Amino acid sequence: MINILREMFSYPFMARAVLVGTLVALCASLLGVSLVLKRYAMIGDGLSHVGFGALAVAAVLNASPMLVSIPIVVISAFLLLRLSENSKIKGDAAISLISTGALAIGVMVISMSSGMNTDVNNYLFGSILSMSQSDVNLSIGLSIVVILLFILFYNRIFAVTFDETFAKATGTNVQIFNMIIALLTALVIVVGMRMIGALLITSLIVFPALTSMRLAKRFITVTVNSAIISVICLWIGLIISYKYSTPAGASIVICNIVAFIIYSIIEKIKERVIKE
Repeated sequence: MINILREMFSYPFMARAVLVGTLVALCASLLGVSLVLKRYAMIGDGLSHVGFGALAVAAVLNASPMLVSIPIVVISAFLLLRLSENSKIKGDAAISLISTGALAIGVMVISMSSGMNTDVNNYLFGSILSMSQSDVNLSIGLSIVVILLFILFYNRIFAVTFDETFAKATGTNVQIFNMIIALLTALVIVVGMRMIGALLITSLIVFPALTSMRLAKRFITVTVNSAIISVICLWIGLIISYKYSTPAGASIVICNIVAFIIYSIIEKIKERVIKE
């Protein structure tokens, strides 16, 4: 194992993948707990499709993919939040409306310009090799911002997650903190898409949170466990990807699925022991 890790870190692209992947996994798991509890889990899926559309447009224009996709995905996150709160189009319908529309636009733009190619596959399914040094630097900066904002507003995010009515009664501006959660989610989606892929990034948000909830019950415990599970699964997934030449994004997701199954089995065993 140590030899594999030493060999992995001898390649700059793998070192970049491990560094960025760890930060993205940490950010996604922290936000995932709130999103799952607020039943906003599928917002990640919707925003990832929007991100793909933005990346497709950036590729056609030969512009920086992340610099183009960040403002578009952030605006879409706020729009989704507004549609869910103030419109007749609620929840999953609003997400479906925006995500499928953005995905169709992305595919149409690519097909009319140069046709479907390897770059599009990299955006859809992720690629370690697709990450340039500028992508890495921007990803690290955004990840640090997400982590710091989550820590800074932890108590408010906790209150808004569990009981918005109580949060309003205590003077918390619920709308602003919902927008902060949406903003942080959008940033995580954009940062993670390059390595995990637009079709798989949602799993980094949902799986660790659901896995942690099998055994942990308190918000802080669920959040910490979710972060640990996410980072461990990412490392194991990258090792498997490197050793067996499997897609990095899919390897990480499969590790998360295995972790979820293991935790579910332990939960069942624990329930039977308590009953007996």
